[in-house]
Amino acid sequence: MEVTAAAGDTPRRTRGARPQRREGGRPVGVPYIVRNIPTYDILGEESLERIERTADRILAEVGIEFRDDPAVLDHWRRAGAKLNGLRVTFEPGMLKEIVGSAPSQFTQHARNPARSVEIGGRNVVFSPAYGSPFVTDIDKGRRYGTIEDFRNLIKLAQASPWLHHSGGTICEPVDVPVNKRHLDMVYSHIKYSDRAFMGSITAEERAEDSIEMARILFGADFVDGNCVILGNVNVNSPLVWDGTMTKSLRAYARANQAAVIVPFILGGAMGPVTNAGAIAQSYAETLAGCALTQLERKGAPVIFGNFLSSMSLRSGSPTFGTPEPAIGSMVVGQLARRLGLPLRCAGNFSNSKRPDAQAMQEGVMSMLSAVHCGANFILHSAGFVDGLLAMSYEKFVMDTDFCGALHAYLAGVVVDDNSLAMDAFLEVGPGHHFLGCEHTMRNYQTAFWDSALSDNEPFEKWVEQGETDMALRANRHWKKTLAEYEAPPLDEAIDEALRDYVERRKNSMPDAWY
Repeated sequence: MEVTAAAGDTPRRTRGARPQRREGGRPVGVPYIVRNIPTYDILGEESLERIERTADRILAEVGIEFRDDPAVLDHWRRAGAKLNGLRVTFEPGMLKEIVGSAPSQFTQHARNPARSVEIGGRNVVFSPAYGSPFVTDIDKGRRYGTIEDFRNLIKLAQASPWLHHSGGTICEPVDVPVNKRHLDMVYSHIKYSDRAFMGSITAEERAEDSIEMARILFGADFVDGNCVILGNVNVNSPLVWDGTMTKSLRAYARANQAAVIVPFILGGAMGPVTNAGAIAQSYAETLAGCALTQLERKGAPVIFGNFLSSMSLRSGSPTFGTPEPAIGSMVVGQLARRLGLPLRCAGNFSNSKRPDAQAMQEGVMSMLSAVHCGANFILHSAGFVDGLLAMSYEKFVMDTDFCGALHAYLAGVVVDDNSLAMDAFLEVGPGHHFLGCEHTMRNYQTAFWDSALSDNEPFEKWVEQGETDMALRANRHWKKTLAEYEAPPLDEAIDEALRDYVERRKNSMPDAWY
């Protein structure tokens, strides 16, 4: 097995390498990271080609079912695919050719232009975890998420200098009717954050509502020509695309907005237990979804997504943060780069029920795989516990702190006159310390990443301060952050128009709780 650095990845200082700092050393987040370390290519050409050929065979000999969306079948028929009822098969190379019209990099605009993100290329965007029905914290324990929790988590994301994106369904607000909660969620992202955000995908009309609210915010003409919202759509693995997802996928593509195409392969259940087979399956499923966006609107932005997971073969329970999916992510990154598509892959995953050592061990394993595989949009960067069934307030801020460390890690090593520090050696000489020299004073504010949560004090001082662990410090931190939070300004006319739209849409339908 070959381990090589991607070609042309010489470290250099670029935008996003380090956060700027206000007076007093408080970090000011960059809008996104431009990576200065290489991606890691663990498979050689022969192995990659074998995976691609296997995916081609799956597409040609087994095929994919597209259910409950006749327009999709019409798209494939016109494109030259073979249809047998709901099952569609594709000649080798067909889907690759279709996705060739998708951009390799695009801007997702934020309502604050300084917060817009570049997705693709050498760029890395951290976004919170997505989709949990429960929330948990040290004080109240595990419970169903509410719209208040949803807004709190948006505020915590907005307040962190280490995240770049507001995310989407940070938790499910189960106190709002199912058919109406997307309106409150999108409005909350717009109201409480000035970063880029995601919309609803749980029904075509909810996707359309999300896009329409983006049009109110940005203007219809701007939205038609620019990406301002993402929709995260999932394959029903194995080898099924259902109408709920394809209709939402097409709604985003039709509006020139980006769909994130993501299969969820639970090895041994929704895919093979072996890594290479699961990767080939996910490649085939994702490629079909990406191609469908181009048939709906040629040139629409799309993100090649992946979610590999293992399972306990003793109990059947999903397992997260394990080594096999992590190393599999490296291969997915290579395949996405060969297609020339932006990548969403891996994230900060854990099965732990608490913000404990297991949570951080599993989270670091999976998050580093996202960093090294070359993922451009990293969903699930913060808050993920209990196999994504819950969002932890404490782990959310612990994870954002770790994202801060990753900013420094991805900056790589800069080699220039300042970093080589020859002037410091000449000033200090043998046997003396560097603490007060001019070079240290010039660089001390940006030299090292500074954790907001880690304890680096002597043991005696730690005892005097209450012997707190990371989880308790995180509990205090998120409470302080929410107490000090101030919403970014939003134009009053736009705010009124959004609230009016939400009210009219809610009044147009009865509550539905399923």
